[in-house]
Amino acid sequence: MFAEVLLFIISGKTMNYRTILTLAGCFSLVIAIAHFVMIFVGAKAYEYFDAGKEMVEMALAGSPFPGIITGALTLGFVVFALYGFSGAEKMRQLPALQLVLWAIGGIYTLRGLGLVVQLFMVLRGQTGEHLASKDLVFSCVSLVIGILYLFGTLLRSKAIG
Repeated sequence: MFAEVLLFIISGKTMNYRTILTLAGCFSLVIAIAHFVMIFVGAKAYEYFDAGKEMVEMALAGSPFPGIITGALTLGFVVFALYGFSGAEKMRQLPALQLVLWAIGGIYTLRGLGLVVQLFMVLRGQTGEHLASKDLVFSCVSLVIGILYLFGTLLRSKAIG
C-alpha cells in the first residue's frame, strides 16, 4: 500500500479516492504504531507527547492505566486505518463505511483545527511552555489526515453514486 501511494506521488498523477483513502489509512496506521510504542517507552513518551501530567505520574508510579488508555487509542487508530483501507477497496467493506469515514475525517479535522488557535498564540508571542513547535506539527498532521479522509470520502461518494 505504501509503495502504491509513493508511486502516485512520484508520477504526479491525479489521485483517486482509492489512493487518497489508502494514504489516509497508512497515516492512521503510523499513528497507531506510534501509540503502541508509547506504551513500552512509558513516562518519557507520555511527557513528550503531552499526554498530561497525571498520565506521566501514573506511568512513573507503575500504574497500568496509562498503558490501557494508550492501548485503547492504538486500537481506535487501527480501526481508523481499517476503515480507510476498506473505503479504498483494499479489503472487504466494513459496516456503515461511508458514515464512519465522514466521522473519522471530522475527528481528525476537528483536532487539526486547533492549529488556528495555536497560530494565534504564536502571533501573540504566547509560545514556550504553552505551545511547542511539535504541537503545531501534530495539529498540521491531524488536519492533513482529516482532509484526506474527507476528500477521499467525497470522491468515493461521487464515484459509487
